[in-house]
Amino acid sequence: MRQIIVMEGTNLNILSEEEIKDDLRYLQLLAQSYPNIAEASCEIINLEAILNLPKPTEHFISDPHGESEAFNHVLRNASGYVKRKVEEIFGPTLRKTEKKELCTLIYYPEAKLQLIKASEENLSDFYIITLNQLIKVLREVSSKYTRSKIRKDLPGDFGYIIEELLHESHSGVGDTRHQYYNVIVQTIIDTQRADHFIVAICNLIQRLAIDRLHLLGDIFDRGPGAHLIMDTLCNYHHFDIVWGNHDIDWFGAAAGNRACIANVLRLSLRYGNLATLEDGYGINLLPLATFAMETYKDDPCELFGVSSMAKDQHDEKTKRLIAQMHKAITIIQFKEEAKIIDRRPEFEMQGRKMLEHIYFNNGTCFIDGNEYEMRDTFLPTVSKHVPNELSEEEELLMAKLEHSFRTSDKLQRHVQCLLTHGSMYSISNSNLMYHASVPLNEDGTLKEVDIRGKKYKGIALMKKIGHLVREAFNDDTPKDRKDFARDYIWYLWCGKNSPLFDKDKMTTFERYFIKDHSTHIETKGHYYTHNNDEKVVDMILDNFCVEGKHRHIINGHTPVKVLKGETPIKANGKLLVIDGGFSRAYQPETGIAGYTLTFHSRGLDLVQHQPFHSAEEAIRKGDDIKSSTQIVEMNSQRMFVKDTDKGKTLLAKVDNLKKLLYAYRNGFIKEIK
Repeated sequence: MRQIIVMEGTNLNILSEEEIKDDLRYLQLLAQSYPNIAEASCEIINLEAILNLPKPTEHFISDPHGESEAFNHVLRNASGYVKRKVEEIFGPTLRKTEKKELCTLIYYPEAKLQLIKASEENLSDFYIITLNQLIKVLREVSSKYTRSKIRKDLPGDFGYIIEELLHESHSGVGDTRHQYYNVIVQTIIDTQRADHFIVAICNLIQRLAIDRLHLLGDIFDRGPGAHLIMDTLCNYHHFDIVWGNHDIDWFGAAAGNRACIANVLRLSLRYGNLATLEDGYGINLLPLATFAMETYKDDPCELFGVSSMAKDQHDEKTKRLIAQMHKAITIIQFKEEAKIIDRRPEFEMQGRKMLEHIYFNNGTCFIDGNEYEMRDTFLPTVSKHVPNELSEEEELLMAKLEHSFRTSDKLQRHVQCLLTHGSMYSISNSNLMYHASVPLNEDGTLKEVDIRGKKYKGIALMKKIGHLVREAFNDDTPKDRKDFARDYIWYLWCGKNSPLFDKDKMTTFERYFIKDHSTHIETKGHYYTHNNDEKVVDMILDNFCVEGKHRHIINGHTPVKVLKGETPIKANGKLLVIDGGFSRAYQPETGIAGYTLTFHSRGLDLVQHQPFHSAEEAIRKGDDIKSSTQIVEMNSQRMFVKDTDKGKTLLAKVDNLKKLLYAYRNGFIKEIK
C-alpha cells in the first residue's frame, strides 16, 4: 500500500493512500479556491501571519434594559479602552483637559466638532493637531489587525488616504516621506474635507477598538430606547447575543402570544415607557387607552402609577391615563396566563391562576391555603363565576393588540436579528455565556426538565429551548408544535424550570394586590446557592464541553448589589456576573450603573461603571462614564490569534492547505495556472 508523506511544519505525518481518499475529496473542493501552488502558498503565508497577531479585544455587556444612551456610550468608549489608549499614547505630553477633549471627539465626532468650531479661533491649527493625534490613536488600535482586515473596514471615501497615513513611518522632519504625510493632511484641510475625514477616523477607531461584542441579554424593558439599541446592534460589525428573559418576553409578543403581549405592555406602562412601543415599533395604544379610560374612569388606580424613576417625564393627566391603562392590561394578563395554564397542565402552574381565588365579599384572596387582605378589589371586568374569561371588550382589544404586534415590521426585523445572532448560550475562547442560570438540583447536580415527555438537562436543555424558540417563528413548523412553542416562550418568562427565570414562582399578582409582603417573595433556584462553588461551576463547564486552562462562566440577569457588599466575581474567579444595573430603576439599590468585561491579549478586565447622565452632557462637558477597572485574570504570556477559537480553525485550514500543496506537487490534483 502506498504511503503519502505530508509536511506539517517540522513534523511528518505519514498517511496511507486509503486514509487520504477522504482528504482528497475535500482537497479537490479546496483547490477550487486555491487552484495552484502559488495561491495556496500565498494563503498559508497570510494565515500564518494572522495566527501570530495579538488576540483582538472582546467586549462583554449585559442587561442594558433600554438605556440606549448609556449602552451606546459604553460601546463608543469600549468600556474605557479608548481612554486608556489615549493615555498610553500621549501621557504627560497632553494636558488632562486636552486628552478629555480628544476622547470625547472620538466618541461623538459629529456633535463635538460642531461645538469646537463654534468657539475655536484657529481652525487650521486645530485640524492639523487633531488629525495627527487621531492618526496616532488609529495606528495603535489597528496594531492587532492585518492590513487586509483594516482595508475591509476603511470607509470608501477616505480608504486610500487613511491607509497611506496609517502605515506611514517618520524618519524625521526633513524626510521626504514626512513631507508627503504633511501634504496629505494639509490638502484634506484645504479641500474642506477635514470634518468628514475626522468623523471617518473616529468611527474607525471605535470599530477597531473592539473586535467582537458579546451581549448577554435583556435589551428590552424599563428604559425608553430598546429599539435604538437594536438599531445599533443590527448594524454592528461583529456581535453575538444570548437571550434574556425580557428579550424572550418580546419574542412571545412578536409571535402573537397574548400573555406576553399583555406583559410587555404592563412593564412598559409601569415604567412610563411609551416611546419604545409607539415611536419605536408603531404599536397602536389608542384602543387600550380608550378601553381603560371608560372601564376605570371612576377608579384612582393608585396601585398602578408609573415608577418613581419616570414620574417627572409625564404630566398629571398623562400619568392618570397610564395608570388606567396599566391596570386594564394587568387584569387582562392574568386572564391570558390562566388560559395557557389550563391548556398546558404539564407546566404545573395551576396555583398561579390568582383571579379565581379572590373573595370579593370579604376583600380577600386565598393563596396557598391562607387568606390575605387585598389592597384593591375594584375589578369590574372580573366575573365572579368565570373570573379568567375575557369580556367582549377585552377580547376585541386583545385581537387589535395582537395584530399590531404581529404586523410591526420593525419589531419583526429586530426579532429576526436576535434569532440570527442569538441563542440560549454561547461559547467563545473558553468563556461560557448565558443570561441567567442552568437549572440545578439541591445537591448542585444538573436538573432534568421535562419538555413534552422527554427530559433534558444542562447543554441539552439549552439546545432544546433554542430549537423551540425558533419553531415559534418558522413557517414550516406544524401548527401544534408552533402553538406549543409560543406557549413555552411564555413559560420561559415565568416558569420555575426556565433557565431564564429559575424561581419557584413569579408573584406579580401578589405584589400588586396583597398587603402582606411575605407573599411577594420569589425563591431563587439552586443555581444561585451553588454559583460560588468552584466544583459546581467546573461541572457546568464540563457539561458544555468548555476547554482551556483559564475558563469561565459569564452571566448577567441579577444586579450586583455593591452597596450591600456583593461581588461579581465568584467561584474563585471562574464565574463572573456582569449585570450591575444599566437600568436607572436598579441604580438606587445597586449603587452603580453596570459591569462590563473586556478580554484582550493580556488578560480579562472587569469594569465597574458609575451612572451615566446623558450624551448631551458628555459632548458638552466632555464627561465620560466614571469607571474603575479590576484585573480578573492576567495572562503570564500574551495571547495570540493562534490561541483562540478562530486560531484553531485557521490552523486546521493551514494544515489542509499544506496537504493541498503536497497533492499538487505529487500529481494527485492538477494545478490550474
